[in-house]
Amino acid sequence: RDLHLSIRRQRQMCIRDSLCMAGGPSHLETFDYKPELARLDGKPFPESFTQGQQLAQLQNTVLKARGPIAPFSRRGQSGIEICDLFPHLGTIADEMCVVRSMKTEQINHDTAHAFMNTGSIIKGRPSMGSWLLYGLGAETEELPGFVVLTSKGRNGVQPVSARQWSSGVLPSRFQGIQFQSQGDAVHYIGNPDGVCQSTQRQVIEEVMRLNGSLAEETHDPEIATRIAQYELAFKMQASVPELTDFKAESPVMLARYGIKEPGEGSFASNCLLARRLAERGVRMIQLYHRGWDHHGDIVGGMKEGAQAVDQATAALITDLKERGMLEDTLVLWGGEFGRTPMGQGTGRDHHILGFSLFMAGGGVKKGTVYGSTDELGYRATENVVDVHDLHATMLALMGVDHLRLNTKFQGLDVRLTGIAGNVVRGLMA
Repeated sequence: RDLHLSIRRQRQMCIRDSLCMAGGPSHLETFDYKPELARLDGKPFPESFTQGQQLAQLQNTVLKARGPIAPFSRRGQSGIEICDLFPHLGTIADEMCVVRSMKTEQINHDTAHAFMNTGSIIKGRPSMGSWLLYGLGAETEELPGFVVLTSKGRNGVQPVSARQWSSGVLPSRFQGIQFQSQGDAVHYIGNPDGVCQSTQRQVIEEVMRLNGSLAEETHDPEIATRIAQYELAFKMQASVPELTDFKAESPVMLARYGIKEPGEGSFASNCLLARRLAERGVRMIQLYHRGWDHHGDIVGGMKEGAQAVDQATAALITDLKERGMLEDTLVLWGGEFGRTPMGQGTGRDHHILGFSLFMAGGGVKKGTVYGSTDELGYRATENVVDVHDLHATMLALMGVDHLRLNTKFQGLDVRLTGIAGNVVRGLMA
């Protein structure tokens, strides 16, 4: 029994919530306060920082410094500086491991998302969730092992393509399954009129028998996937309605997350659904909130974005902790890149040389800040962490050696971290 519990606990460590702030939230209005940038607000941005650099849409323009739009405060016993736009995140500061020295290689949204999710911009590479499901399996047979949910804000809504949760060169049974945030979570989850469950069971068994015969002839791994997906779909007819029924959640719990109407498609509703998915053993849960591409009106955009995600993010982490699940669940919050410390009209442009994100639970060193950018928030300068390092570290937190999690494709070893990536021990408890 003790051995069984030990194995079960080791597997649970790999449940993961990825809260993707699609569009690139500004690190300068979240976790990286720069008083010198505030002092330079509206003045010419020093050329020494930008000479010869990739500036996306700010080429051949007069660069002016833009200070943070809101003040920062030190929160929790750890004293982590967090923007006042996120008061609820301030209440969980002592659970957070903030990385202020991130950098990435891609300055456009789709490729930056792909790089953050797959470690590559080449189509056909497996996503993080697919790698986890491939390497570790799921703890549920009634639900997909990798589930994706999306929500959107009122402005800065950047499209997110399904390739971000693709299984790539891995068998398709490892791909992410997108649940709808409004209405039925899965289309056609119920039986057609006139088809009872026993009749459907007979049809599925016959289809599986025929697919099994075909598999023996062709040895095509996708046939095995098709067989497994038929069975999973049958089981989901019972499990999904129960999963998405929030009647068992108290009004106090709904209010904690900031849910006005269960199932209304908000980030808050998706966060509560993420906790319910984690309870049921789903390996990877990825939430995209599309609302952070603030080329204009960063004041209104950041306030709206923060209001949409602040309370629910804090509630999810607090809820997981109270249920004894946080130590076994790695939560990641962040975007595909940051924003420039220079203004772009009334907003900020894309920025890849320095940005912030945070992790919680799952063995991270809580109540800490790792790395830093320069005095204007332009470039990561101390303890720089690139995307491959982040992937290697997250896998290490889950007990996986990133150098050994691979698959053969066209004679080569394919890995999430490619030929790069170093585990950042400073992020680990």
